[in-house]
Amino acid sequence: MSAENTARGARLPCAWAPADDGVYRAYHDEEWGVPEYDHRALFEKLILDGFQAGLSWRTILYKRDNFRRAFDRFNPAKIARYTPKKIERLLADPGIIRSRSKIEATIGNARAYLDIMEARDDGFSGLLWDFVDGRPIVNRLKDYREGPTTSPESEAMSKELKRLGFKFCGPVIVYAFMQATGLVNDHEVDCPRHAELCGAKGRHKAVGRP
Repeated sequence: MSAENTARGARLPCAWAPADDGVYRAYHDEEWGVPEYDHRALFEKLILDGFQAGLSWRTILYKRDNFRRAFDRFNPAKIARYTPKKIERLLADPGIIRSRSKIEATIGNARAYLDIMEARDDGFSGLLWDFVDGRPIVNRLKDYREGPTTSPESEAMSKELKRLGFKFCGPVIVYAFMQATGLVNDHEVDCPRHAELCGAKGRHKAVGRP
């Protein structure tokens, strides 16, 4: 975007989405904050956010295709049946994060996911969206650095997921997951994506300076 267009008041994307990183910028423009309702896609994102613990999301994003290949496109039914031999193959895969605890947690999380899908008519997606009353929470951040890293909703979701058998789902991880999957709209208010994703059904909360 030219300086002339900026001077005329053109809206800029969130400051964390640099124009010189095409992969990261595309993630911001096309995925981050878009409400996701697909059960399996939500499971995949929660698992990847768990693998992010202690790392940057950019690291995970650039390895995402490798993760999808290694973990059978995040098919929970397949992951739930992983054997010790499969775990060893994953630990030898340089394309992913080779953490035994996170790999074993993924297997356990897949089993917990399958239990939820069997127990609830609205499945995994319904469980998660219940924590925001079925509508994205829309925050109003001038600067993404003003935003929270947890919320009452992420605290409650984290507690319930742990009760159901999930691991690597603390409230900070869960809040990042909620941002990514559109349960929360934390695009900066001057970012075009904020308005595009608000919609008439958003629930507005004042967070940060208006």
